[in-house]
This record gives sequence, structure tokens and C-alpha cells, in this order.
Amino acid sequence: MNKILRHTHRYYTLFVIVALSLLFYPFYYAFSRNERGYGVLNRLRKINSMMISVFTGIFFSFEYEEPLNHRQTYIYCANHTSNLDIMIMCILARGRFHFMGKQELLNNPVLRIFFETIDVPVDRDSKMSSFRAFKRVGDNLDKGMSLIIFPEGKIDDHYPPVLLPFKNGPFRLAIEKNVAIVPVSLIGVWQKMWDDGSRFGSKPGLCRIYVHKPVATKDLNIDDSDTLKDRIFETINSKLLQ
Repeated sequence: MNKILRHTHRYYTLFVIVALSLLFYPFYYAFSRNERGYGVLNRLRKINSMMISVFTGIFFSFEYEEPLNHRQTYIYCANHTSNLDIMIMCILARGRFHFMGKQELLNNPVLRIFFETIDVPVDRDSKMSSFRAFKRVGDNLDKGMSLIIFPEGKIDDHYPPVLLPFKNGPFRLAIEKNVAIVPVSLIGVWQKMWDDGSRFGSKPGLCRIYVHKPVATKDLNIDDSDTLKDRIFETINSKLLQ
């Protein structure tokens, strides 16, 4: 019975996501045509994400180690266990922000409009694609657009998921651009929906989101990128293991 209920909730959640995306699409399209509309575009997908939360009964409790400066440019780094993670980060981030994600998201009918405009797709198997993607992200950071990235690069194939090793690129970029990193621990989100929910379904409930204090990079050089990567990994994982 529990399995049936979880899969029923997943189909209902997919219906809500598709229905709201269709409702918002004309506005997404209008404000994604040029960079001047990106601030409004982000507010719209934040509102959309909050509405999905309300209608599906999957809620998020945000706990901050210290307040963030919403006028500052950050690189948000979070663990990745669920399709809900993008929605969570849209609610968390402020101002002008964008995602960097795998190129396959261009095939997602809900996310495609963002990865063709404000967000940056990357083919991790192509060095040229990675170079171009990080060059574009770096330019966006210079313009004051915060970056949201899942440094594991994918969702763990094993259940329950564990934190996978991080890719090095975001941490080199943070040092090069002198941008602080905000580690984010998404705690127990996989228990509400793991990956896309196709295997175990989904269920309503409360997820805990712990936002660690920003880690400054101004006194670091490129040779410190591995140390920085390990520090962010341990910071995020410390809350996941509690």
C-alpha cells in the first residue's frame, strides 16, 4: 500500500510540475529573451518552485549558519540526490543567479528554456565543452550573477545515496574569480524523492536545508583548489552524516 501511495504521489507531483510550468511558460519566455529580464525570470521560477512545494506537500526548512548578503555574488555548492534539488536552490538563492548542469537537461521539456538562455549546459565528456561552459560561467560571475552548481556532477546510482567525490572546476573558478562559496547540505531530500522518483515514488513531508557560512577565497591561489574542494566536501558531508 505504501508503495502505491508513493507512486501515486509521484505522478501527482509530475502533474503539478507540468501544469505550473505550462502556466508560467509565457512569462518565462518573455523574460528569457535577454539578460535584462533574468532577475524577473529568477523571481518567477522561485515563485513556481514555492507553488510546487505547497501543492505537493513537500516543504523545506532553511537553517542558516550565518545570514547571507543577498547583494553579494556567490557560488552555491550543494549535494545532489533528487530532482527536487533544483527547486530548492531556486527558493534559496537571491537576485540574479544561474545554474550549471549536464547537457542532457536540454532535453528536459521543463528545464530546456532555462538551459537555452540563463543557465549553462556542459558536456562533461568534452574538454572543449567544459572550457566554454566555465568561460561563460566566469563571465556571468563577473556580471554579478551567482552560480548554483552540484559539484558531484550527478546523482548517486546507489540507494541510499552517499556524497560522491567533487569535480574540481567550480573551486578553481571560485579562486580565479575571488568569489565566496556557500556550501549547502540538502538533508533527507532523497527520502521524499530519490532521483526522479521512478523507482521508489515520492511522498510529502519536511526537508531540512542547512546553509553553511560562506567560505572566502580571496587569500587562495589555484594550487589551493584541491584543498578548498576537500574542505567544502567535508563541510557539506558533516551535516549529511548527522
